[in-house]
Amino acid sequence: MAIAAVIFDFNGVLIDDEAVHCALFQEVLAQEGVFITERDYHDRYMGYDDRGCFDAALRDAGQTTDRARLDDLIARKARRYVEVAEQGLKFFPAAAETIRAISARWPVAINSGALRPEIEYALNRLKCRDCVAAIVSAEDTDRCKPDPEGYRLAFDALRAHGNGNARPVGNDAPGPLAPSACLVIEDTLAGVMSARGAGMRVVGISTTFDADSLRNAGADDVVATLADFTPEWIERRFC
Repeated sequence: MAIAAVIFDFNGVLIDDEAVHCALFQEVLAQEGVFITERDYHDRYMGYDDRGCFDAALRDAGQTTDRARLDDLIARKARRYVEVAEQGLKFFPAAAETIRAISARWPVAINSGALRPEIEYALNRLKCRDCVAAIVSAEDTDRCKPDPEGYRLAFDALRAHGNGNARPVGNDAPGPLAPSACLVIEDTLAGVMSARGAGMRVVGISTTFDADSLRNAGADDVVATLADFTPEWIERRFC
């Protein structure tokens, strides 16, 4: 089946801020008497949304959690993220150009464990908000990656956006969008497994994990940079 929609992860794919998130998790957790290293974040917590990361880190440290406590930690980290973002965000090269080029060919969605205001802020900075048909953020899901819930919600949003019709390249008769016609680009192992669990095809981008790790997690192919992820490349590989 030809590709009919493309779904981007956000952190580690479009915006180069995994180090920022790590530092902010460390900062807020330290205020709770919990200390994690960069290696802990990379190996254990990367791929979680904020709620999942705080919950797992507190439980790993033998502390109890509840919704109110997690909400407070998330809000504290979100305030600090805004302060850092206002000093300047670092985007991966070709982020804006890639979104624009792909959205001119297929509907585009974003599925991320980031908070919606963070995603909206970044897309506005890239001047690409109008290129994105749907956003699924941390506020929309009950379960974080590797659970497939976020990608299933993104699929539902894309179907609603297109009134149930896809427009695959090379197919003159559009039909109902199917999960296998959705192509995801992800940088984490949990993200790859999440997309595969939703029945979608996945391209890994080796900004966070190496190509072999991404393939072993289930990626159909791997690119080194966003500049490699072009409509022409997608057509050659998947259409």
